[in-house]
Amino acid sequence: MIMIMTILLCFSTAFISFVSCSGLDSNLGVGVNWGTMTSHQLPPEKVVEMMRANGFKKVKLFEAEKRIMEALIGSEIEVMVGIPNFMLLDLSQDPSYADYWVDANITTYAYPGGVNIKYVAVGNEPFLRAYNATYLQITLPALKNVQNALNRAGYGSKIKATVPLNADIYESPESNPVPSAGDFRLDIKDATIEIVEFLYSNDAPFTVNIYPFLSLYGNPYFPMDFAFFDGSNRPLKDGNYLYTNVFDANYDTLVASLTKAGYPDMKIIVGEIGWPTDGDIHANVKFAKRFNQGVINHVMGSKGTPVRIGPLEIYLFSLLDENKKSIAPGSFETHWGIFEYNGKPKYQLDLTGSKRNKGLAPVLGVRYMSRKWCVLNPRVKELNGLAKEIDYACSLSDCTSLGYGSSCNHLTLAGNASFAFNMYYQLNDQSDWACEFSGLGIVTREDPSVGKCRFPVTIAYGTLVVPVRRKVLKVLLGVLEGCIVFLLLVS
Repeated sequence: MIMIMTILLCFSTAFISFVSCSGLDSNLGVGVNWGTMTSHQLPPEKVVEMMRANGFKKVKLFEAEKRIMEALIGSEIEVMVGIPNFMLLDLSQDPSYADYWVDANITTYAYPGGVNIKYVAVGNEPFLRAYNATYLQITLPALKNVQNALNRAGYGSKIKATVPLNADIYESPESNPVPSAGDFRLDIKDATIEIVEFLYSNDAPFTVNIYPFLSLYGNPYFPMDFAFFDGSNRPLKDGNYLYTNVFDANYDTLVASLTKAGYPDMKIIVGEIGWPTDGDIHANVKFAKRFNQGVINHVMGSKGTPVRIGPLEIYLFSLLDENKKSIAPGSFETHWGIFEYNGKPKYQLDLTGSKRNKGLAPVLGVRYMSRKWCVLNPRVKELNGLAKEIDYACSLSDCTSLGYGSSCNHLTLAGNASFAFNMYYQLNDQSDWACEFSGLGIVTREDPSVGKCRFPVTIAYGTLVVPVRRKVLKVLLGVLEGCIVFLLLVS
């Protein structure tokens, strides 16, 4: 999270980026993650315009998508470019492949006036328990090859490779659950310390993803106030240190783990931290605003944590909602965005940390499909197959808002069906066939939204629209080619 400072004109309404202030290290502050696992992407150039309008100065990408990288050219936004986990094996085995990746994704953009690339994130949480050590032996070789490729290309002094790791790589024993007792997990300790050694030797940061929301989500007995920065819960005492929130405790558990490994002054970046707005009883706009504003104020205050005094650097998760993310971890996974799928801010957020109730600028010039929705036909009386149709629609679209404690949990059976039908209908660009559902669906131009449960209309951009346009273009080109051939033959 970006710390940013304060002396005179400090601010860049930064939530994503950090709030920059004269006189302080520009590496410190608040950044934001920009994920693109969505069916209908906003035009990247418009998203970049929005980030600049809000003063966002730092962004973390999960891969080097061409359109996004091109949109960032000349923006001066500091960028951490990601490499997906599926590429780790090839990168670990073939240094020339790392050279190719650097040439295609760094050299192409990192010229004066181009993209301001600061870091390369090699993989994403490769030591996650759920991966069952799939990437345990290949992450370090991949990291080394990428950093060496950066060095060979002449970027080694200004662009550093790092590995975003999940906070489950370290822990404190149940017998002594305090930060100072923290250490790296025994099953990955050696591999983790090897990565730490390499990062340290290259003056690269250790990157960790910390999610206080997951502490609350995974433990019904977890004290809620401890997940936030303004709670009144009894502090956790660890020797001479007092902890009033789980973020500080988690962060200092990592500091203790690094200290035990011999790296007490290792630079740390929090690669992901945030709070979802739907999909769980604790995932809502009120809590998301409370947490994200709290973490911004915490970082901007420059106090650090009880053990690690001083500025912190974080990247909020996430910029936009992503309706194609896996919901295996929980139904909240598609709702981490501070902005909705269409680029509208979900709540006010003071990115400067100055306690002003300042709004965020939306993405401008967004085009939508027609204002129409697919709902359950009220005239249909035979509903024997309704459950099957709802399951079908939800298996292929995002119905997470219907879950327990979510924004649409209060709907009737007919409302549930209409919500499911509409999500599938919008996902498929309002195609007529996408509202059939064995005769149960009908298109309406009357907004069926109920209270906080919003029935969306999809934006008129996206991966599903482009193929159709390309197909039409190919047909037109074919016709044109035929006409030219005909004219040549008869001339």
